[in-house]
Amino acid sequence: MTTTTETAGHSAPVHHEERKSVLAQILDSSWLTITAAIVIALLLSSVLIAAANADVQKASTYIFARPGDFFGAAWDSISSAYSALFRGSIFDYQASGARRIRPITETMTSSVPLIFAGLGLAVGFRSGLFNIGAQGQVLLGAAAGTWVGITFSMPVGVHLVAACLGAAIAGALWAGIAGFLKARTGANEVIVTIMLNSISFYLISYLLTTSLLRQGGSRPISPAVAANATFPLLLGSSFRLHLGFIVALLAAVGVWWLMERSTLGFQFRAVGVNQRAARTAGIKVNLVFVLVMLTAGGLAGLGGAAQVLGTDKTLQAGSAGSIGFDAITVALLGRSKPLGTVLAALLFGALRAGSPLMQTSAGTPIDIVLVIQASIVLLIAAPVLVKELSLVHRIAQLFGYRMKEARA
Repeated sequence: MTTTTETAGHSAPVHHEERKSVLAQILDSSWLTITAAIVIALLLSSVLIAAANADVQKASTYIFARPGDFFGAAWDSISSAYSALFRGSIFDYQASGARRIRPITETMTSSVPLIFAGLGLAVGFRSGLFNIGAQGQVLLGAAAGTWVGITFSMPVGVHLVAACLGAAIAGALWAGIAGFLKARTGANEVIVTIMLNSISFYLISYLLTTSLLRQGGSRPISPAVAANATFPLLLGSSFRLHLGFIVALLAAVGVWWLMERSTLGFQFRAVGVNQRAARTAGIKVNLVFVLVMLTAGGLAGLGGAAQVLGTDKTLQAGSAGSIGFDAITVALLGRSKPLGTVLAALLFGALRAGSPLMQTSAGTPIDIVLVIQASIVLLIAAPVLVKELSLVHRIAQLFGYRMKEARA
């Protein structure tokens, strides 16, 4: 699809695709492109796994004399690493009894905060806002949920709901700062949310030294939240999987309804596609900026609550880990759709759950998991490169060309 612009009395075609933002191109990537990006990332990581292996390094010194030794050692190192990743994240076939399914429950547990935060970022991305402040929003949500969990005494159920509500409000208000500044002053949300990430870390570090969150002693750590404020375990005390996983799936359904079936979601998407056209249609774009950031921050805050109230039970300055930053990749990998975000969060949860066994069992550096994640980010950010590297895409192109020739 093209349009024409008048320049010096002449009309020149302008392709809409050329004017797409990088974010729009990423969100328009097909599932084939995303799958290819994951496969290519795993292949690139395989090279590093083999290169870091001592046996492979030794065999490389006489590769031309006995190439079979080199390729055999490389295959052994790669297969043992990925089999350990599978055993640590999906199914441990070497264990016995219920311990065999513990890896998949750990994957699901690790994915819970990523689902919440990823959904929040997905709402922003589809609305044209590149919110990268989920890290700070997760941390503020975790702090608010912890404060409610250690300060008040409430009945079972009510206390958990109150803690989650406090976390959502804190995350929403923190993200709302960026939305308000963009609406009133046009401030770039990327810069503002980056600054808010840093502020949140130092703010929580300070609060952990005060009576508001500190439990006493010299360690900057909060008291354990009350039992009534924690997510109930779903499979008993032998597993860490908690009710937060079900809540996260319900949140994904809620985001789908919001973005696809509600009037407000239509306004969000309209602003994301074309702000000028949305304003012409009567949509209050500046108000949408604020509402989008409030929604995104509330979901990210729930991610922080899930981490503290479901897994950690206490708050530290590093409780958020890299949840907020990983959620950016999760949202992009899932094309900012609820189902895709859930699946991407499960993938990253699997990488988190399986990486310790990769290190202990296969002797693979745990940093390889970070390389896999970074490679996925890089390839998702360059969909055209992935398409060119994808053999499946080439075959599909060739098949389509042959079909056209047959019809002609």
